Amino acid sequence: MVRQDGRAYDELRPIKITTDFVKFAEGSCLIECGDTKVLCCASVEDRTPPHVAEGTGWVTAEYSMLPRANRERSRRDVSKGKLSPRSAEIQRLVGRALRASIDMKALGERTITIDCDVLQGDGGTRTASVTGGYVALALACQWLVKEGYLLRSPLRTAVAAVSAGIVDDELLLDLCYEEDSNAQVDLNCIMTEQGELVEIQGTGEGRAFTIQEQRQLVDLCAKGIDELLAKQREALALAEKQAEEGSR
Repeated sequence: MVRQDGRAYDELRPIKITTDFVKFAEGSCLIECGDTKVLCCASVEDRTPPHVAEGTGWVTAEYSMLPRANRERSRRDVSKGKLSPRSAEIQRLVGRALRASIDMKALGERTITIDCDVLQGDGGTRTASVTGGYVALALACQWLVKEGYLLRSPLRTAVAAVSAGIVDDELLLDLCYEEDSNAQVDLNCIMTEQGELVEIQGTGEGRAFTIQEQRQLVDLCAKGIDELLAKQREALALAEKQAEEGSR
């Protein structure tokens, strides 16, 4: 099949990561995956939730979609009096993904919260939140070291995420909204830079799928995640270079 934006079946949408997008956050970035745009901000607090063991830290996330991020206005969660089930599910996913990248003991008794706000949604908002959320988290860890709160960064590994799916019986990487809404199978995959799986969410929305198809989709995601990890490294290296130049 010919994709609407002309991409190959295994090609990501254009990716752009702009670091330090927000002045006051300890770490922030705007990630753009095609027409999907998510603002990710990391905030550091010197406290942890009651369930966290003494001497260790915590990483969590919150996710929200702005009212006109989509084709029609959606109501804000606050106007409903509760978090939507979709937002709650996605922010738990993002939190789990980002905790996989951190040594909680090295972080110490502090919490890093990653706020992921979707400015514009065209499919893949949860995977963009993970990929951009890691960049914001890494910048916050750099800030902790630079400010003298930590001797070394608590980061253990980078994480990134992407979707793949089956549309008209063809495997496709990084589904946009139109592809996602017509997908027979939709799969979201989160991996570390070592190629280890953090989480897979696969759903047969239009038909069931085989174990072989699942493996093919994961392999497709692994290719995309390798490219996303490279984009993360480029963005963080540029941010470090700009910080060094600014301190001179």
